Amino acid sequence: KYLSDVREALMGFAIVNCRLPCPAKSALATGDAGAGIADPANGNCSDAALEGVLPWVTLGVPETDAWGRRLKYRVTEKFAKSATCTPGATAFTLNDNGAISVLSTSGGNAVASQLPAIIISHSKNGFSAYLPNGEQVAASSDADEQENNNGNDTFVSKTATPSFDDLVEWISPNILKSRMITAGRLP
Repeated sequence: KYLSDVREALMGFAIVNCRLPCPAKSALATGDAGAGIADPANGNCSDAALEGVLPWVTLGVPETDAWGRRLKYRVTEKFAKSATCTPGATAFTLNDNGAISVLSTSGGNAVASQLPAIIISHSKNGFSAYLPNGEQVAASSDADEQENNNGNDTFVSKTATPSFDDLVEWISPNILKSRMITAGRLP
């Protein structure tokens, strides 16, 4: 339920701001200046700033998942550009596609592609997750969990195994665009 609520919060943010938020800085402790705030707040995140933790303060959602860990969040640059938010003026158009892909295993078949954003709970084992104190849990030895933490646009979503338990949600480009059309943000 929490990941579904996060996905809805991201959709709502996009409707109000005509773009998706940038991630928050991962290593800031709860209570530090800027913790949980999209960085930069006005959009235009790029390169290394495309991945971090979910900007929970910006979105108004809880900081952590059921295991007390922050969610990983990655956004496609085009979908997080600052935009003058007027009818028909958004950071992206109907023809734009995201850069994020989800595979069945590391190097496996595509599950989803051209995604604007992805959200990951590192779940029970917590490998590579960030904690509220800003520290990062050690990395997993599982190749599929490593794929979810190597800083690129390719991720894995599959049924849990003894060594893989990441929960992966994404923003569908088609649903996002449909919501933006319904809200009068896209033509």
